[in-house]
Amino acid sequence: MAESTPSGIDKEAIRAAARNLQDGPVTAGYQGDRQAVIAMLNDALATELVCVLRYRRHYYTVSGRDNGPIKAEFLEHATQEQEHADWLAERIIQLNGKPDFNPATLLARSHAEYDASDDVQAMIRANLIAERVAIESYRQMIGQIGDTDPTTRHLLIKIMAVEEEHADDMRDLLG
Repeated sequence: MAESTPSGIDKEAIRAAARNLQDGPVTAGYQGDRQAVIAMLNDALATELVCVLRYRRHYYTVSGRDNGPIKAEFLEHATQEQEHADWLAERIIQLNGKPDFNPATLLARSHAEYDASDDVQAMIRANLIAERVAIESYRQMIGQIGDTDPTTRHLLIKIMAVEEEHADDMRDLLG
């Protein structure tokens, strides 16, 4: 029987956490399906990288005197999507996985699509669609993870909140 403290903390589990140092932050108490979570995170990483590329392309190609605020919004979103990609890659490493940055498979693994529109309204629409796709993808991942991996769940909720802000921004710009 596990030895516990008056507060209900399992002392043996805590002692076990001191072993297997090569596992880094993944202790024996981790309840998630680590390989499935890593696969989901790599798909999310691919999605974020495609979004970075799409927003950057739109930032550089949007033109017109009246489109300065839209151009700035695209750059801000590209920067935030890169930050999301960095967070996802870091979490994959924490779970003892390998982040997949392979450009040859990026589009196939991404939930969102790349867009090469030249029309500003088409760019905005493509970005709104991609944000909505990302929101739904994160919602599903959060549901699948449930309570088995609170750190990953928290990260995905944090990213999803920003994606919702992005969708709201794009909807406002769509006019």
